Amino acid sequence: MAKNDLVSAFFFQALIIMVMSSFTAEAAVKKYQFDVQVKNISRLCHAKPIVTVNGMFPGPTIYAREGDTLLINVTNHAQYNMSIHWHGLKQFRNGWADGPAYITQCPIQTGNSYTYAINITDQRGTLWWHAHILWLRATVYGAIVIMPKAGTPYPFPQPSQEINLVLGEWWNTDVEELVNQGNKLGLPPNMSDAHTINGKPGPLFPCSEKHTFVTEVEQGKSYLLRIVNAALNDELFFALSGHNFTVVEIDAVYVKPFTTQAILIAPGQTTNVLVQADRVPGRYFMAARPFQDVPIPVDNKTATAIFQYKGIPNTVLPTMPQLPATNDSSFALSYNAKLKSLNSPQFPANVPLTVDRHLFYTIGLGQNLCPSCLNGTRMTASLNNITFVMPKIGLLQAHYFNTKGVFKTDFPDKPLTPFNYTGAPLTANLRTSLTPIPRLSKIAYNSTVELVLQDTNLLSVESHPFHLHGYNFFVVGTGIGNFDPAKDPAKYNLVDPPERNTVGVPTGGWTAIRFRADNPGVWFMHCHLELHTGWGLKVAFVVEDGKGPNQSVLPPPKDLPPC
Repeated sequence: MAKNDLVSAFFFQALIIMVMSSFTAEAAVKKYQFDVQVKNISRLCHAKPIVTVNGMFPGPTIYAREGDTLLINVTNHAQYNMSIHWHGLKQFRNGWADGPAYITQCPIQTGNSYTYAINITDQRGTLWWHAHILWLRATVYGAIVIMPKAGTPYPFPQPSQEINLVLGEWWNTDVEELVNQGNKLGLPPNMSDAHTINGKPGPLFPCSEKHTFVTEVEQGKSYLLRIVNAALNDELFFALSGHNFTVVEIDAVYVKPFTTQAILIAPGQTTNVLVQADRVPGRYFMAARPFQDVPIPVDNKTATAIFQYKGIPNTVLPTMPQLPATNDSSFALSYNAKLKSLNSPQFPANVPLTVDRHLFYTIGLGQNLCPSCLNGTRMTASLNNITFVMPKIGLLQAHYFNTKGVFKTDFPDKPLTPFNYTGAPLTANLRTSLTPIPRLSKIAYNSTVELVLQDTNLLSVESHPFHLHGYNFFVVGTGIGNFDPAKDPAKYNLVDPPERNTVGVPTGGWTAIRFRADNPGVWFMHCHLELHTGWGLKVAFVVEDGKGPNQSVLPPPKDLPPC
């Protein structure tokens, strides 16, 4: 080889090493081992076996930086089939790592493993993970904390410390048994016995002095609280006695900061708030209690944790915050109206200004015939009067391999029969459409979509938090009553609407969201109230491949669980 060639080869190798080292400085591969195992846990004077990850309740927190790759190997030692969803991670072209059972994968069977390979692209903030099969997320859940790229500051004052607070629910009895019993009767299962903060209900519950989360703070310092609502069925108010919150992020998207005494957080949502420890040193309760503005039974007990200033003895009784009333819908509406994207040059809000596809979905509860059930009927739920039927194999596999007969793509863009959606309660003709093959909605690649979700008074109006997998979306409008396509779009916020992955549709109202369908695959959308999801309040979008080299679904991994 000539001298010049040797120099050139050496220079090229050095350049490759330099590029690779700069890449690894920016991004890392983070490996986690999740062992799904049963462990005995005691709460509220009751001990029972629960399904956990690594014997922890809640499960371990995943820490990463924007740009990192996660390799999470899940090994199932429990008696139930398992799948885990990484809630809010976009999984670009990679629905195989999204996790909802029978949508993007078949579940991991007992004794088997599956590695979720996840690239974190253009996301930073608080998200979370949870089981996505049966009601197992009652105990199988944990936080995901994505730090900004190295050297990139937060767009708000740097806190002295960060604290994760994962809100949940606790049942004294076996949750799966309760659900099975309810399904046999055609009725909802019993509501939870307590709410929890980091798996602990707090000292207002029996046998719970030792089951109380306490965080120690120092006067004069600031704290970032990363709050996750992992509850199955309850929207929650959350507040800290004597202290205000500055909301800075929702669903891993920065917002224009605003101050509030309490937050409202729906199941599936996350909220980051700044707190200044600037009060008289003492012990202050953090408290979570449900929001429910219709007469539907709810576990209205209050979970508490303690915000304790350094040096204050445990004998000092904590003070309780003033939470909004359980049915305070005006607080809920005004709080959500304050949420606006930061929309800065560094973090722009790229709201679709034109719409290629308009969708209008009604949300309804219903009753279908069930001769073996207690009242001869079974509770159901539907979108556009269609109750989603779960398939027996993964929809993404069927789409990718073009397997016939697994699903149809004829889900209607609007209800077949319009009616006065939010008028007097409708208690007749409550049957919903059930077909043996799931009906999906096909979306063209890179098209812009507007979806209006309309609550209805079928049996009862109710607030519904909807989660879309594989995407964030912009909440461009919301209102009470029936959506008016002639007048309401004029009131949309197309400048700095909140960007989320889970949005609450208000009781007796509507919410309009927009997104660009640039992530090909099969993506689940469902109510994040586990009760309603089980009743069929869900659908999936088939986003077609584009024509470019990076616009199609990636091939499935070799260890994808079989059906």
